[in-house]
Amino acid sequence: MNETPVLDREHLEIRSLILQLAAALDRVDRCDLPRDDDLRWMRMQRALAVLTEDRDQRAERVQMIFSREFEDSWREHLGVPTTRII
Repeated sequence: MNETPVLDREHLEIRSLILQLAAALDRVDRCDLPRDDDLRWMRMQRALAVLTEDRDQRAERVQMIFSREFEDSWREHLGVPTTRII
């Protein structure tokens, strides 16, 4: 698809999302809490950096920042029964 129609269609929504993000970050900054050792804050910082880096697979890379590593024993950790109910 040509870039112009995509940008025409997405511009206002992207603009709105960026403004929401800026407002949320302003609120966090006003709390003046130490965040250097907060895993959530560190992940947010990494995700924001991905948005300004190269343009390859940004959505996938951001998703992986917030995702857990796969564990074979995920059912036990999350308390999911291992038997199937039909």
